[in-house]
Amino acid sequence: MSDAVERLQTHEPRHDFLIAIDSDGCAFDTMEIKHKECFIPNIIKHWRMQPISKYARAAAEFVNLYSKWRGVNRFPALIRTIDLLSEWDAVQARRFALPETPNLRAWILEETKLGNPALKAWCATHDEAEAPDMHQALTWSLAVNASVADIVQGGLPPFPFVRECLDAAQSRADIMVCSQTPTEALVREWEEQSMDGYVFAINGQEMGTKSEHIRFASEGRYEKKNMLMIGDAFGDLKAARANAALFFPINPGEEERSWQRLFEEGLEKFFAGTFAGDYEGALIKEFEAFLPETPPWKHCC
Repeated sequence: MSDAVERLQTHEPRHDFLIAIDSDGCAFDTMEIKHKECFIPNIIKHWRMQPISKYARAAAEFVNLYSKWRGVNRFPALIRTIDLLSEWDAVQARRFALPETPNLRAWILEETKLGNPALKAWCATHDEAEAPDMHQALTWSLAVNASVADIVQGGLPPFPFVRECLDAAQSRADIMVCSQTPTEALVREWEEQSMDGYVFAINGQEMGTKSEHIRFASEGRYEKKNMLMIGDAFGDLKAARANAALFFPINPGEEERSWQRLFEEGLEKFFAGTFAGDYEGALIKEFEAFLPETPPWKHCC
């Protein structure tokens, strides 16, 4: 057990309420630049997809930004991108051989902490000839992190109304970051904006899933009706439901409006105990329309 996980499990509440907040694309406008300038160029480079680059870009953008898979861990997202490309008739017409990833697929199913430390540990005990896809995944993932550190710098500010929500909630709720981004990047981004003082923990992919983050921090310490997850992806909703917590969606493309709604009405309903039921249901129904399952190229013809 890592020290960070142990700190979560031994967290002692200061308030009766717990709020978990996703970071990339939710609190910070970082999803577009990270995926379009860091993740996707490295997919094309390291997985040798140059002959189908425009299709690879479209598939990766759909998976990571504009679909029900938005916000999923980078490794399952990569596999989903490859699978969508394998089904795309335009890619099939190019007779392009997509990368084989049997070991990566098995590792994703078996590993509970899908991050570079666990992948490095696996590769350390399996040579490249035995599992080339795993070593390629590690090379790609490290390159992504290097690109993020190089390109996403200077401090991207939070969306409007994020600070206002944190100011309004901090005296009534314990707040933590709940993300699948590497912890190092999360800490840097929250510290750059002097926002780390609002939260008692910054949880990244190395500490397990978002569902585990909430469970580690809350089990036996908060009433379920007093727990709220704020997120911009179905994975955030799933994490909330896995812990019987409430969910407030930040709608992709309408982030400012969503945070303003949370500030003006959502937080007070949460603290007053009137959030569950019709109010939350209407929010989630609206949210679902923003993240389709079928890619646009399957709608044509």
